[in-house]
Amino acid sequence: MTTFLQFHLLTAYPPSNPNRDDQGRPKTAMVGGAPRLRLSSQSIKRAARQSPAFQQALEGHLGARTKRIGEVIAEHLEDQGADAAKAKEVAAQVADVFGKLDEARNKKEGVLRTAQLAFISPDEQRFAIELAKKAMAGEPMPKDKDLAKTVLRSADGAADIAMFGRMLADDPDFNREAAVQVGHAITTHAAQVEDDFFTAVDDLKTRAEDAGAEHVGEHAFGSGLYYLYACVNCDLLVENLAGDRTLAATSVEALVEALATATPTGKQNSHAHHPRAAYIRAERGSAQPRDLTGAFYEPVRQTPWLETSIAALEDMAERIDGAYGAAPDAHRVLNLPKGEGTLADIKAFARSAVAHD
Repeated sequence: MTTFLQFHLLTAYPPSNPNRDDQGRPKTAMVGGAPRLRLSSQSIKRAARQSPAFQQALEGHLGARTKRIGEVIAEHLEDQGADAAKAKEVAAQVADVFGKLDEARNKKEGVLRTAQLAFISPDEQRFAIELAKKAMAGEPMPKDKDLAKTVLRSADGAADIAMFGRMLADDPDFNREAAVQVGHAITTHAAQVEDDFFTAVDDLKTRAEDAGAEHVGEHAFGSGLYYLYACVNCDLLVENLAGDRTLAATSVEALVEALATATPTGKQNSHAHHPRAAYIRAERGSAQPRDLTGAFYEPVRQTPWLETSIAALEDMAERIDGAYGAAPDAHRVLNLPKGEGTLADIKAFARSAVAHD
């Protein structure tokens, strides 16, 4: 039976704007008829991938999401002494494997980009560069599907591709189904976006000349206690990593630490938001996953906010388990208000779900 790891986190953010909408304001959602602040799942996953927890623990096993693989190949060839024009021609042929080239932009701007972002594993990047070097040396380039099969791999060694998946529209055989699902984080309580009026003063202007500001503007922000849910299909994660349970175990440990400590970085220099999860509930079992967002469909109104939210979340877990049968076979909790549990405990618990043979 499939083993699932589920994580439920509560994290308090100070006044901040970590994840902005198209107007530069904090993202929001209506839940239970009440306005909430929101962090998109995409922003959370990127924050996790870029976090020290991922970069250090999974060094050498992280892919790159980019349109610039052609430029990487061309620069490598030129560094080896290749003619720039020839290097660009060969690099374009290889880059086309990862996605159609953006011909209009490349011609206009003199760049070498694909039209879509491609999630590329370290092995695939090495294969692409080696193939380009052979072509520069006079070896014939494989054609069509043979070219794709020469460069593209199943990304077995890329932990982040194994966790978050990828889609290659032109080569669906090399798609990867995500083993990790991450929800949008929402505040457990009603929350509004606020506006800050700010000014900037010219340091070299004297008061006698003019006491006014040289720049005025507005900046939106919000604050609140966010609930985040994530689910790991442990069997699929191991499968995506070609059966490498050690790498899978390291991956889930890195994921736990990243979810607990990493944040989207929008306007971070303006707000210095560096929160840590105040509550983590980690669950392991083979029953169908379930998130606990329903605990906050009715927004929390009673203080203290954190303790009330924890109680609502745990009550919802007990009620669902009572109605449907126990979902997790086991669980661990980090609860800062009660001084219970540690991040190390949660990481060890998560590791044990995939490290066994």
